[in-house]
Amino acid sequence: MSQNPPTIAPQPGIMEISLYEGGASKVAGVENVVKLSSNENPFGPSDKAREAVIRAAHAMHRYPNTDHVSLRAAIGEVHGLDPDRIICGVGSDEIIHFLCQAYAGPGTEVLFTEHGFLMYRISAHAAGATPVQVRERDRVTDIDALIAGATEATRLIFVANPNNPTGTMIGLPDLERLARAVPQAILVVDAAYAEYVENYDGGAELATRLPNVFMTRTFSKIYGLGGMRIGWGYGPRAIVDVLNRIRGPFNLSQPALDAAEAAMRDRDHVARCQAENARMRNWLAEALAEKGVASDTSCANFILARFADAETAGACDDYLKGQGLIVRRVAGYGLPNCLRITVGDEASCRRVAHVIGQFMAERAEAG
Repeated sequence: MSQNPPTIAPQPGIMEISLYEGGASKVAGVENVVKLSSNENPFGPSDKAREAVIRAAHAMHRYPNTDHVSLRAAIGEVHGLDPDRIICGVGSDEIIHFLCQAYAGPGTEVLFTEHGFLMYRISAHAAGATPVQVRERDRVTDIDALIAGATEATRLIFVANPNNPTGTMIGLPDLERLARAVPQAILVVDAAYAEYVENYDGGAELATRLPNVFMTRTFSKIYGLGGMRIGWGYGPRAIVDVLNRIRGPFNLSQPALDAAEAAMRDRDHVARCQAENARMRNWLAEALAEKGVASDTSCANFILARFADAETAGACDDYLKGQGLIVRRVAGYGLPNCLRITVGDEASCRRVAHVIGQFMAERAEAG
């Protein structure tokens, strides 16, 4: 007589994870959509990065480099950092996961803000740690709230700066105050959007000087390599040594490594993308404001459009989809009355502003 096999339970915390949902890229029944839901660079990667991938394709039967030495050297050269204090991963997401795996666990806490990146909670749960969310102040990171929310069990504090999905940021002195106030925890400055802010090092100087500050970066945003999945982290040698002990030896493909190195060295492409993003970001924010849609000053490559309530935000999202425009609902981030809109090229920005204007006008007439 057959017996039911025993249920094999996963580690505590795993079943608390809600599956991450990326930005949509399709609308049923609509062709030629404009995707403004994932904060992608509308200009794509550097031509030099594309050429590097084509060259690398000829050696795809070979295992990739295990220590990422060439890419770490390029990052170090461009940013003036010690390559031995750099680790590369499958997007900055993997490095966030490494940090939780290495430093968090049962009986410990991982701290982040109420509108912070969803991967902080997911990676904390995956490690068996307790995720702790603290309030923001008008969609801006509140350092005093983070300090008050920390306990002796706090091992990691994640602060996205600029933050996603709010686009707001705080100053480096505030981050240093937080790191010094909670010395038993590693402050992780998630600087995925740092390149969109002029004269901002993403927290690199703090991570050089303080023993409990670590910085994460990505090639998915301004470098236009989201499809290659590559990121990097920088901080104290002791932390990098720990993370490398759990990093898979072949976690990055050679095409990804070569593309990232070429992208990092093409500073002209980065400068052009930064300038164009700043121009259209300012234009889009002003255009939306003229149509009665508020937003905070964004320091990233997206606008967080705020509507009167969740129903209006949802109706606007549906209206945009009907016109082939895909933006991101952010109710999962605790912002049900908002839509996050990627800053696309000029044509995309003008189109989304025009359609939102139509929606608001029709809404006013009906109301």
